[in-house]
Amino acid sequence: MIKNFDELLTTVKCKKKMKVVIAAAQDVDVIEAVYKATTMGLINPILVGDAKKISEVFDKLNISDEGYEIIDEPDLIESAKIAVSIVREGKADFLMKGLIQTADIMRAVLDKEKGLRTDSLISHVMVYKVDTYPKFIFLTDGGINVAPDLNQKVKILENAIKVCHALGLDKVYVSCLAGAETVNPKIQTTVDAKAIADMKEKWAGQNAVVEGPVALDLAINKAACEHKGYKGEGGGRADVLLVPYYEVGNVLGKSMTYLANSQSAGIIMGAKVPIVLVSRADSSETKLLSIALGSIIASYK
Repeated sequence: MIKNFDELLTTVKCKKKMKVVIAAAQDVDVIEAVYKATTMGLINPILVGDAKKISEVFDKLNISDEGYEIIDEPDLIESAKIAVSIVREGKADFLMKGLIQTADIMRAVLDKEKGLRTDSLISHVMVYKVDTYPKFIFLTDGGINVAPDLNQKVKILENAIKVCHALGLDKVYVSCLAGAETVNPKIQTTVDAKAIADMKEKWAGQNAVVEGPVALDLAINKAACEHKGYKGEGGGRADVLLVPYYEVGNVLGKSMTYLANSQSAGIIMGAKVPIVLVSRADSSETKLLSIALGSIIASYK
């Protein structure tokens, strides 16, 4: 089981290099992350975007673009379409978002005829490593699905479990987050959490223990479980935090980044290939770690 990002990078180095295509690659942090990942032997990149601006970014970083495959397409929408087509043609193993709006790249991904759709639901998984927690936290979905219904939450969770398995977790502990561990018929999120947790046969088939509703303290803190008498098997050791809706995941994730100084990586699941997608405000380190995450998932698939 991979427990931190140093272990993740080491593991990816030992695997076959995956090929990643970047849409609208003319971004300083993206190019810096791609350069680091390439020199570390993690990936083979294809850069799609404004070739002139991409070259200027390389110059700004004082590194050479020699040996990089660059496809010139200044138009952002077209660059996304080209990147997606490269994946569809089997010329790349996964996709990465560059200096382009999430909605624009996802429009290309979700195109019914030329995109990367599957029967699954597209969802976002953020992986965090906080110093005070002994392993990764897989947070989902604070990036794509705003107010998922019960069936969508099930698919979101299935996607997150796949990420956990790709990182070597044999048994996955899941907490369906809510404000408390008590079901309240007037609070739909608690009702949904209980319904998901009751799908025991489904989750057993995916080597997952799913509990809910669970308050955050009971999900990640054993002392809180002892104090409150919580007896759930996954109490205090959750891998996956399934949030009830977008705002919870977004706020919780940014709290870990900016208040707990956590390392993180982001990935979109549910398409034909993993899609590296992080905020434009995220650092080159986060983008590098996300590339590594995308690579290991692509290798696993």
